[in-house]
Amino acid sequence: MIAARDRRDAILETLADFVLQHGLDAAQLRAMARACGTSDRMLLYYFPDKASLLAAVLERIAGRITEMMNAVAPPHPLPPDRLRARLVPLLLDPAQWPYMRVWLAIASRAAHGDPLCRTVGEQLGRGFLAWGRAHVDASDEAERDREAGKFLALIEGLVLLKALGLDDVVEGVGGPV
Repeated sequence: MIAARDRRDAILETLADFVLQHGLDAAQLRAMARACGTSDRMLLYYFPDKASLLAAVLERIAGRITEMMNAVAPPHPLPPDRLRARLVPLLLDPAQWPYMRVWLAIASRAAHGDPLCRTVGEQLGRGFLAWGRAHVDASDEAERDREAGKFLALIEGLVLLKALGLDDVVEGVGGPV
């Protein structure tokens, strides 16, 4: 018999794939249960409510993209331009675009006042900010904070521009399309 923790982990993996393929709008309880081959009531056995389930799925997705970012992370901090050159191709790669679409959906929902997306989005954004802070070279802590913030803003801006079809602008800034 599969332990509850293993089953919960398998559910999160399946639902992360589901949300990446179909989008955040498709993350309705019955549809997610169907994707897992179970009932909505059984999903709620493993998670207290739909919000907890969705938060866990989004955290799983964030964990995956963080692993990908860590795979291209430099062994020591780099100047902002070199760090950007290392990370932007990964994040704008068509294979990674489902992750960016989910991120944009979280941001959109947060902007419309969705409390779950606001909370999860802030946590994810702060996690990505910490990643940048750990990998950007700076002369002191205050500069490291500024550079990490600018790095995050640049990356997010490029993702938004690509989503809007402004590929020429993305290329002009030095990012791949």
